[in-house]
Amino acid sequence: MDKFSFARRTNWQQETNALNKAFEELQAQGIPVIDLTASNPTSCGFLYPEGMLSVLTKEENFHYQPDACGMVSARKVVAQHYTCQQLHVSPSDIVLTASTSEAYSFLMRLLVNPGEKVLIPRPSYPLFQFLLEINDVAFDYYPLQYEGGRWCLDLQALERLVDAKTRAIILVNPNNPTGSYISRAELNFLNEFCRKHQVSIISDEVFFEYSLIPSDAVSCAGNKAILTFTLGGLSKTIGLPQMKCAWILASGPQEALKESLARLETIADTYLSVNTPVQNALSVWLDYAPEIQGQIISRVKANWQWLSDHLNEHAELLSLQGGWYATLRIPAIKSEEEWVLEFLREDHVWVYPGYFFDFEREAYIVLSLLPPAPVFQKAVGLIMKRLSKI
Repeated sequence: MDKFSFARRTNWQQETNALNKAFEELQAQGIPVIDLTASNPTSCGFLYPEGMLSVLTKEENFHYQPDACGMVSARKVVAQHYTCQQLHVSPSDIVLTASTSEAYSFLMRLLVNPGEKVLIPRPSYPLFQFLLEINDVAFDYYPLQYEGGRWCLDLQALERLVDAKTRAIILVNPNNPTGSYISRAELNFLNEFCRKHQVSIISDEVFFEYSLIPSDAVSCAGNKAILTFTLGGLSKTIGLPQMKCAWILASGPQEALKESLARLETIADTYLSVNTPVQNALSVWLDYAPEIQGQIISRVKANWQWLSDHLNEHAELLSLQGGWYATLRIPAIKSEEEWVLEFLREDHVWVYPGYFFDFEREAYIVLSLLPPAPVFQKAVGLIMKRLSKI
């Protein structure tokens, strides 16, 4: 029988990489590994109020009244949540989705024809490549530069990369893993840049509330200068990725905004993916956001400070404004993959190599700041001990 033919958009490499193979070998031997790639708050020992679950047992969850953009009551709760940023948001400008990944997919269908492109940051989260390829969208990377102890957009590179096929620029605010926010000056530039080239902004702000130091950070939520789509969701806002609900907040010039919301409503109506119990729970769950975020921010800050205080001369800690990750520059006497395999096989500590986030040069490693302090400190101690042997 001839080999079956699948869609080219799914022609991804299926083989397990060397890092996962090494991890699986340790698991098979029953050897515990300290995971400093942890991105799931529910596996890191945070306490969630018991009252959060009671709302799921209400009888109203048996009644289904679908609304393409999400229940009005739920969208009102999300709009109210933006008052913590001192923003007045209309529920009619919000579209609920099951995840930010689904939100990206909706926006690609709204904004980009097959073969047209978006601009995405580098370094940043590697999920973008898969999301864009699934939606038949091309992309170019625009670089983030580390200058003067902070990350910033390479504005000249944006001008070089934009062309007639460019439809949107994706921002991650703050970026993952660099933890860098968009500044007011950068947003002003982007508004003029996007107006000039007829490009929209998609700003992923799931980490926005996890600010660690005072900064000149600015949200794109409510940006009226050009068509803008700001993403948020429960995965980070209340640290519960399994409670599948996210949102798109649309803003911009009135005519384009109205048209985009009408088209998004049709896209969302095709899927109706957000479940009723989660929407009913939003009014209770988002009230707990400050408590949950407080726990996470407190631990992230403490682990960040401990890491900063216990570096040796072979590790440089890059600046961080917000988010959950720390980036270390280590000696490029071997490749990132060789370093990470050594940490894993010899010290039983798992970290991300920089290339996972498309760092253009070596050698960087990325550490999650979510694990409990004793676990984090033990792992960092082992890494520093390993580096001290250079």
